[in-house]
Amino acid sequence: MGRANLRSRPFVLHGIAASLLLHGKAGARVPQREVRQMKTSIHSHPIHERIDWLMDLSRKHSISFCSPENHLARQRYLAEHNTLIVAMKCMDGRIHLPFVTRTPLGVIYPFRNLGGIFDLGWPYLGDMLADTVETAVREGRRVLIIITYHFSRGATSRGCAGFDCNKDAAIAHAYGIQQQMTALFGASHQTVYPLVCGFETDRDALIFHGATEQKLDLSELKPEQSPSLPARLSALYPDMPAPVLRDLLPLIEGNIRHVADIGHSQRELEIEHQEWVICIGRGFDFLHVPNVALIIGPYSPDLSHPIRQAAGIIKANMQSGRIPDDGFLLLSSSPYQEPGTQKARAALKSRFLSDFASAVIKREFPELGERMISRNAIVHWPERRLEVQDSGL
Repeated sequence: MGRANLRSRPFVLHGIAASLLLHGKAGARVPQREVRQMKTSIHSHPIHERIDWLMDLSRKHSISFCSPENHLARQRYLAEHNTLIVAMKCMDGRIHLPFVTRTPLGVIYPFRNLGGIFDLGWPYLGDMLADTVETAVREGRRVLIIITYHFSRGATSRGCAGFDCNKDAAIAHAYGIQQQMTALFGASHQTVYPLVCGFETDRDALIFHGATEQKLDLSELKPEQSPSLPARLSALYPDMPAPVLRDLLPLIEGNIRHVADIGHSQRELEIEHQEWVICIGRGFDFLHVPNVALIIGPYSPDLSHPIRQAAGIIKANMQSGRIPDDGFLLLSSSPYQEPGTQKARAALKSRFLSDFASAVIKREFPELGERMISRNAIVHWPERRLEVQDSGL
C-alpha cells in the first residue's frame, strides 16, 4: 500500500480535537455549521492515511502550544496562579482537563496511564512524582494533585474500560492513590494537596470529592452561582491552604461555563471502542481525541500486562469491524528538555519501549504482530514537538 498524500482527501475531526485545532486554543467554540461537517470518522480510513492524520494532529498541537497567544496566556496565568497542578488520569482522550476547565495548554502537568491505574510504590512513578513536587517546592510553589476517575451517566458501557466500566472500583482506586499521596507527602496537606475528582464524560462535568462524603457536582451549578464558590470550596476542603483554593477556583469556574455551553449544544457521544494506536511512553499531550489511542505510561514495573490489555482491545476492534484490519500503529515516545545527552537518552528510552512492546505483542498476538507498524519518537517538551526517529515502514 503506497503512502497516502495528506492533502488527497479531507480528514474530518470531531469533538474536542476539532475545537482545539480549528481555533488553535483550548476552550474555543466550534460553530454548529462546522460541527455538522465533523461526522466523518478517521477510524475507517486506510492505516497509512490514519498515521498521516495522527502526525498532522501532533504538528498542529505543537503549533498551537507555541503560538504567541497561547505562550503569553500561559505565562500570565502562571504569574497569577502559582500552584503547580498535577493530574493523574486515564489515557482516555475524553479526559482533557485544560479543555473542560478552559485553562491554557501546559498549565496542568499530566500523568496518564491505561485505566488511570497508578501505584506510588512503582519505583519510576514514585521518583518522578517526588522530583516534580521537590522542584515545585524549591520554586516556592505549592502542589495540587487532582486524582481523576471517569464514568458516563448515560450508559455504563461508556465508562472506564480499565475498570470494566465499574465506577465504584474506579473511585476506590482513586482514593487508594490519595492515601498513598498522604503517606508520601504528609497528612497536613499544607504543601501537597491531593484530591479525588470525578469526570462525567457525557457532559464533561467535574465532581469534586471532599474530605468527608461531601461532593461538589459542577453539572448542578450555573455560571451565575460563581460568587458562592469560595464558600462552597472552603466547606468542602476546610484544610486547603488559601493560595491553593484560590488557584483551584478558576478551574471550577471554567468547567461550570464549559458544562453550560455543552448543555446548549448537541454532540455525538463516542460509545464503542475504535482505538487503532497503542502509545507507550510519555509526551502524548496531542492525543486528546476519543477512541483513537490506548496510552501506556512507562510507570509500572510490569509493562507487559497493560501492553497485553491494549493489544487485546486492538484485536477485538479489528475482529468486530470497528476498525479496518489493515494495520495498527505502535508509537513510542520519550520527552527531553535540552539537546545533547538528554535528547540521546530520550531516543534510547523510546527505542527500548518500542522493542519491548513489539516483542510482547508478537509473542502474545502473533497474527496481530504481522499488522503492526512501529514508529519511535522523542518529544521536545518545551515546544511539545514530536520528532519521529524512524518510520518503521
